[in-house]
Formats: sequence, structure tokens, C-alpha cells
Amino acid sequence: MGQEIDGPTAVRQDVAQYSLRSSLLVPAPAERAFAVFTGALTDWWVPEYTWSGPAELVELGVEPHAGGMLYEIGPHGFRADWGRVLTWDPPRRLVFVWQIGPDRVPVPDPARASEVEVLFLPEGPEWTRVQVEHRHFDRHGAAAEGYREALTAGWHELLTRYLSCVLHPHDS
Repeated sequence: MGQEIDGPTAVRQDVAQYSLRSSLLVPAPAERAFAVFTGALTDWWVPEYTWSGPAELVELGVEPHAGGMLYEIGPHGFRADWGRVLTWDPPRRLVFVWQIGPDRVPVPDPARASEVEVLFLPEGPEWTRVQVEHRHFDRHGAAAEGYREALTAGWHELLTRYLSCVLHPHDS
């Protein structure tokens, strides 16, 4: 089952029981596409998808190395880590563990967390296909399929905002 949306930069999604693949074409070289994805999270991530929420969120970030954390900084400098970088290979590939459970509770054990792989595939000098695969939802237990369904909509919104940030970096 796939969802198609018209337009060259539209987010396209295909789902399986325990994985979701999203893809979009962005009008930027791979270096810029990677840099916006990893270095401008605060600009494009949906603040309602954070523990701090829109009123309290200060920053979202990725420590740029294997073993680095994906984190948010909220009120009073409180930091919450929500993922760990498995592969850091700019500007081609990023893989991280998604350590947020279906109930929005942190998942400290990476073996019980899902995983996200992001590929940045050049399509000419000024275009990059960004492919996001969120997989291993089965690791989240009984709520796995519902969580994948919720994140199908979530990733669509995130990637739409990401594209807007690539197109209009200062308007986000």
C-alpha cells in the first residue's frame, strides 16, 4: 500500500507492517540536504512532537558522530536524549535509533527501539532524493502497528516541513 502525492518534491510513502519508507526530491545538493536535515532540526521538526512542547522547546540537535545523541533542550536547560546515532556518513547516510515509545516514554534499551535510516542520493548537481526508512516497529511491542500508522502521518508532516526549510531556510 503506498500513498502518492503529485509534484516533483512531494513526499511519497510506502508502508509495510513494521516499516515505513518516505521519499522526496529536494532542490539542493546532497551536502545542503544533509546539513539541513541534521543541523537545522529546530527549524523544521514539529515542536508538538517534542517532550518540551512548542512553548518550552529551546533546541533540537544531533551530535555529529557515530554514538552521538539526538536530543532536545527544553525549559531551564533540561536535556532529553531521544535517539543514538549508529551511522554518521555525511552527506550520504544517517542511521539512528528512535528511542521514543508509542506512549511517548523514553526507551532506554536500543534493542527495544525502532531505527531510522536516511539516505541522501544525488540526482544531478542541484537535486537530492532524500529517503527515510523508519523500521523495526515490531521492537515497540504490542502497539507497534498503531505506532507505525501514527508515524506515517508524522513523517509526512516532518518531511513537508523539512522541504520548506530547504526551500526557505530563514522562513521556518
